[in-house]
Amino acid sequence: MTRVIDTSELIPVIADLCKKACYELGDNFVCALKKALVKEESPYGRDTISLLIDNAEYAKKEQIACCHDTGTTVVIMDIGQEVAWTGMPLGEAVNAGVRKGYEEGYLRKSMVRDPLERVNTGDNTPCVFHPEIVPGDKVKITVMPKGGGSENMGAFTTLVPAQGEEGVKDFIVKVVEAAGGKACPPMIVGVGVGGTMDKCTWLAKKALLRPIGERSETPHYARMEDELMERINDLGIGPLGMGGRMTALDVHIEYFPCHITSLPVAVNLQCHAARCAEAEI
Repeated sequence: MTRVIDTSELIPVIADLCKKACYELGDNFVCALKKALVKEESPYGRDTISLLIDNAEYAKKEQIACCHDTGTTVVIMDIGQEVAWTGMPLGEAVNAGVRKGYEEGYLRKSMVRDPLERVNTGDNTPCVFHPEIVPGDKVKITVMPKGGGSENMGAFTTLVPAQGEEGVKDFIVKVVEAAGGKACPPMIVGVGVGGTMDKCTWLAKKALLRPIGERSETPHYARMEDELMERINDLGIGPLGMGGRMTALDVHIEYFPCHITSLPVAVNLQCHAARCAEAEI
């Protein structure tokens, strides 16, 4: 049976998720920072990670933004195929929720209406909205504010298929090395392999949502994730680029079938403010 939802119900939910994501880093991520503190060999690196942990705990306690860059708001919505919508257009309701959350939460508004004219929209809309259809009659909403520093350092390429696994790994490491401290490590390295240009970059961003420590279900990609962790953390970039061992907290690879002539690879980096909040209605 079809479940009808008025889109106005989304507005307070998304508003709360915007605030929660910016105020409270997830337990999985904070736990990863604490483990990184133990592994870090550099005194500067350890001091930096300690400050990041203190900052995360203070932001959660005081309900304030854990980073001044409260990002482009990425909203992902897994919509059950048995759901029907009524009320205002879905995209308008989603943006109304973002607008409400950023205004109520005193979160920085970072969106400019035109990439060249650079006039701020004043409310952090429009968000980047990814609706996807899934089985069932529930709606899962994920809000991921994406900071400019880490987002700016992402990259995409299409390799020659003969370059294979080694070519993929070399490209990923070069992207992280070029990013250096600009992506505010320690970071999560999201990787997309396959699909088309747009699909590949979307895979890389979705890879950032996987819990730290959870490996790919495909054995050769799981092995690559471990190998890339070693190579990236051997670069010596360290926390906030200050030098040290812990440049990456994890590497997550997602893949999709691709054309016989293509080997697309995308890298999307997530900084130490790995913000994400979810709800289901």
